[in-house]
Amino acid sequence: MTQETGELDGLVRKRIRALRVAQGWSLEELATRANLSQSSLSRIENGQRRLALDQLVTLARALDTTLDQLVETAADDVVTSPMIDGTHGRLRWAIKAEPGMSVMRQRLTEPPPDNPARMRAHPGREWLVVLSGTAVLMLGHRRFRIQTNQAAEFPTMMPHAIGVEGGPCEILGIFDRDARRGHQRDTGNGDGDTQGA
Repeated sequence: MTQETGELDGLVRKRIRALRVAQGWSLEELATRANLSQSSLSRIENGQRRLALDQLVTLARALDTTLDQLVETAADDVVTSPMIDGTHGRLRWAIKAEPGMSVMRQRLTEPPPDNPARMRAHPGREWLVVLSGTAVLMLGHRRFRIQTNQAAEFPTMMPHAIGVEGGPCEILGIFDRDARRGHQRDTGNGDGDTQGA
């Protein structure tokens, strides 16, 4: 057994145990769900029994995951740097596991637009959390105050805009593929414009 194979073997065993514990299941509960004996499962988790492919498939199913996720090792690029848009005061990170999604941090200084014609609507969903200050989310005919550490999630087909109340605020937003595309079309700079949301 090579060192790399041994490391993967150990990782898979730890992952099985961690997923079981996260579900709040005893060895007996997971063993029953996976059609294994409790002692076999215990030996698998503790490295005293060889990992067989058929057992891994069964365990993955019982743990509500996939075999690929159970044996995944790609953790090389854990830390990423943002793309910086200094003109609009934004930092944007791509989410590797979901290439269509991105995270953006932005400092807002202007109140939301008074004119409903400046509100946007496009396919997708957005989620945002206020890191500091107070944001105002205009959503259709409704107005929501979002304070520090509060979050909002909404479908972007609803006309929307976001701004500040009482001074600058910083937000962190997550955009799905459709929402990000909607912002790219609106601004033409490929980075999305949260001020008008």
